[in-house]
Parts: sequence; C-alpha cells; structure tokens
Amino acid sequence: MSPRTTLPPAAALPALPRTAALLALPRTAALLGLPRTAALLSLPRTAALVALPLLLAGCELGPKQSQQTGYRGAGLDQITNLSLVAKQAAIPAPLYALPPEGGERASEVYQNVKVLGDVSAERFNLLMASMSQWVAPPEQGCTYCHNPENMASDEKYTKIVARRMLQMTRTLNTRWASHVQKTGVTCWTCHRGNAVPEYRWAETEGNVTMRTIVGNKHGQNTPDQTVGYSSLPSNAFENYLRGTAQIRVAAGSAFPDPAKHHASIKDAEASYGLMMHVSQSLGVNCTYCHNTQSFRSWSLSRAQRATAYYGIRMVRDVNDRYISSLTPVFPAYRKGPHGDPYKVNCMTCHQGLSKPLGGVSMLADNPMLVGPPVPVAAPEGGPAEDAREAFRQPEEITKKQ
Repeated sequence: MSPRTTLPPAAALPALPRTAALLALPRTAALLGLPRTAALLSLPRTAALVALPLLLAGCELGPKQSQQTGYRGAGLDQITNLSLVAKQAAIPAPLYALPPEGGERASEVYQNVKVLGDVSAERFNLLMASMSQWVAPPEQGCTYCHNPENMASDEKYTKIVARRMLQMTRTLNTRWASHVQKTGVTCWTCHRGNAVPEYRWAETEGNVTMRTIVGNKHGQNTPDQTVGYSSLPSNAFENYLRGTAQIRVAAGSAFPDPAKHHASIKDAEASYGLMMHVSQSLGVNCTYCHNTQSFRSWSLSRAQRATAYYGIRMVRDVNDRYISSLTPVFPAYRKGPHGDPYKVNCMTCHQGLSKPLGGVSMLADNPMLVGPPVPVAAPEGGPAEDAREAFRQPEEITKKQ
C-alpha cells in the first residue's frame, strides 16, 4: 500500500484564483510533491479560502459606532470606525495672559508693520512670540523670519510669507465666517509647530495639464490615498481646489441639458475623487452632508453641506489669492515638481476631524487674528447669510459659473 498523502494547509498553497490554479495544476502539484488527483481535490477549498481575504480586503474590520443624524429611514447615519478616529491635537497654552487693548499701536512703536498696525503694541508682541511657538523651528525662533540686526528688514522671504499668511488668517476669520464660524483659525490650526504644514499639495508629475498623453494616466488607475486607493482621478486638487471649476455633477435627468446642467458623466469621476478626500479629511462618510435618497437635493441635505460648500470656496481663495501669488517669493525647495508652491486642502486644517482641533477655538486668546469687518463671501445661488436659498434652487446653484 502506498503511503498516505498529507495535504499542506491551504495558507501554504499559492494564492491563485481558482481558474488560474486549475490551469497551473500540473506544475503546482509537481512543485509541492503531490499527486495530481490530491491537488485537484483540495482546489475548491483552497480557492475559497484564498478568495475570502481578498473579498474582505476592502472592508474595515474592528468596532464600529453608528449615530443617527437625521429622520428615520432617510439614510442619515454616521458609521465610525473607532480604530481610525483621529486623535485631537494638543493645543498650546498661551505664553502669558492677553494684555489689555489700550496703549500705543504696533505701527507707532515698530517700523514696517504693514498688517497688524491697528493692534496694540503689547498684543502685537504676544502674537509674534506665539507665532515663534506655532510655526518657527525652535532653534531659530524670531530669526526664522527676522534679521536680529534689523527687525524691520524684509530681506528674509519667510517674513514676506508670514505677512501674507497673517492677512489670510484675518480674512478667514471675517470674510469666511460662513465656514470657520465662531471657532475661527490661527496659525496653529494648520502648522501645528511645523514651518510648513504637514498636509499640503502641489501639481503632481503626469497631471492633466501636461501637453502630452504619453505616460499620462490623467490621475487615474494608480493607488492613491487621497481617493481611498480607488481608480478615481487623484488630481482633484488641481481641478477643484483652485480656480472656479464646477464641482457638482448630479443632474435631474439622465441626459445633459445645457439649459439646466452643464456637467458630463465623465466629470463625475473627478468630482467623486474630491469627495473621497473630503470624507477622509473630516473622518466622516457621505451622509455627514448628503442624504442618500438624493445626493443632489439641497433640501434633503444636512446643514453641513452648506458649510462644506463655503469651505471648498474658501480653500480656493486661499490657494489662488494668498499662496499662488507668492510663487516668485518661495524658493525652489518650497515648491512642487512643476514649480508651483505647496497649497492647502481640507486635510491641512481638519486632519481627520470634522472640526479642526476638535472644535476648540483659540481666538479668545488671540483676537489680533480677527480682522476688521468685511463683506462675507456669497455663493452662486444666494446670499451667504441665507444658504437656504441655495437649497431651494438646486439647478440654479449648479449652473456653470
């Protein structure tokens, strides 16, 4: 009697689909030292065991938390993977108590103060010290932006950039209150102690603006974290986080109607790529803003959709007006492969939380970063103070700009 043949465990067998394993059976059996019949009998079980982890590869294992955020039956639930929840970043304590507002202005005490001249000199000093903690490398401190022999000098490019960023921050806390609300932003919101924010972007190699199609995938079919490792275009930042490109693609009919909607079905992939980024940046799923009954309908959406609407336009304003305008100022090592400066996206501030820094405001200790009143930004479909108008006119707000 021939000795009994012992089959190796399924995990030790080649990880092949059933069809591929069948075609390679003679060679596989020979390599394993198995009779062909024995290998054939083990094939269904092996293929099933190999396929199981492949099918589950797209699932997120671990404990989940479900929270109903809308009416029952409306599909408005937030499913949170507790193992992936981002930790709230530490917020540095003020260096010292906020000085009273009275006294001489910064522009009266110091030279070449072009942005914060309306702030008291004492509060100006506090903000400068805080910025050294929030942004500047510890070993450099004030000298990161200033020449200690001539503090008024603009010879360092970092001082020019910092001045522009102060203008930006004060604008965000006034004009873009429709997004930042009363929480507001400070330098710490994005920088978190880094000279350059950790989360940033620039035009990538092989982006859609290239003049050749050779080797250009148009940002698709390459695993990329920004779109959840899907085949969606990963260059959504270049398309939608600068300029005025239309983002909405959902229409009220199956066919294009120039009178009501301009977007094509092809545009949907790029738009969904951006939505994947928004979802990951805020640590939420689609129903945080949308109602699954109709992703297009504003009247069925949550109020967070209007906040996100302003947020996308705020990011565009930051990238176009405040960062891209500094292109001649930034050195080459602060630019991307195509020579454009590093810009911001949703992750720059949110970093995995629906509200940056967990919704904690630092403005009470830094009121200097709130600029003078300016007109708030208005959407295409109605005034900023009444986003409900946009909800009532989905076709109007979707029209091509």
